[in-house]
Amino acid sequence: MYQKLTRFKSFRLPLLVFLLTAFLLSFVHVKVDNPLLLFERFVKGGGWLEIALIGFYAALVAYKMQDPGRVQAWRKYTWFAFSIVFFSQLTLGLFGFDKFLMTGKLHMPIPMMILAGPVYRGDISVMPILFVSTVLLSGPAWCSHLCYFGAIDSLASGSKTHRGPIRNKWALKSTVFILVVMAAIVLRWMNVPVLTATLVAGGFGIIGLGVILLISRKEGRMVHCTAYCPIGTIVNLTRFVNPFRMYIDKTSCTDCMACTRYCKYDALNMSDIAARKPGLSCTLCGDCISSCHAGSIKYRFLRLSPATSRNLYLLITISLHASTIALARM
Repeated sequence: MYQKLTRFKSFRLPLLVFLLTAFLLSFVHVKVDNPLLLFERFVKGGGWLEIALIGFYAALVAYKMQDPGRVQAWRKYTWFAFSIVFFSQLTLGLFGFDKFLMTGKLHMPIPMMILAGPVYRGDISVMPILFVSTVLLSGPAWCSHLCYFGAIDSLASGSKTHRGPIRNKWALKSTVFILVVMAAIVLRWMNVPVLTATLVAGGFGIIGLGVILLISRKEGRMVHCTAYCPIGTIVNLTRFVNPFRMYIDKTSCTDCMACTRYCKYDALNMSDIAARKPGLSCTLCGDCISSCHAGSIKYRFLRLSPATSRNLYLLITISLHASTIALARM
């Protein structure tokens, strides 16, 4: 009887993730006239098959990530798979296969354009709406499960870090953020052509890739996401609009510092552990949980228990991750 109950509990979260993912995609599929699901664009009714497949994928990820020890590996590779799907569709679109594009109109696939694009154009597109929605629903999960550039930064940074904190991190973040906003305002004010503005954005993205391949890889932490990307800065500063939190239990923590080697977001330095809570750059990814032998690092959501809070976070975040795989195209 106990084994049956345990088995049921292990499938409860995956089932809920499947249902939520299927609901989100079904709602979009029914409500939007122009098909957003790729299968539907090729075969009438194919969207329902895609919903089922994406739902099963989400359920599998949830089943595996229930175990905190599997989170780091599964998050890294499923996140990178998302990036491959995104850029593969973009590449096909560039070669003339318009069905692989969201609207048939190309936009520069650089995260900072979520901020700079609306400032330069003076309007709001799909990506800013998607970005704001994810922050409202799952806090900073954008920077650990959904950003197509972040997945590359995660893979480049390896599995562990032995480096100290990033020096002058907030000075760097603030400077890049202000420069991006000011550049977008100046380009709009001077009526700079779209092509020129696109080349400027492309240059920013190329520099970002250089940061990933040269600095993040060397430092063993996600320097692009934590110190360069202006969208990461927005996430860090607006994460508190969402009730999800992560904390370090004051009574059980032994200050062993083992968790610092597993944090790629520069959020578990000595000062953070002394304060018994991760720093502002924490994305609630959960990579650090299995490293804590005392079990001191926990999720919090209002008055729910840590275990329930974690399951709720996984439910929402994995469902968003899977849904975004099906919908995120340029």
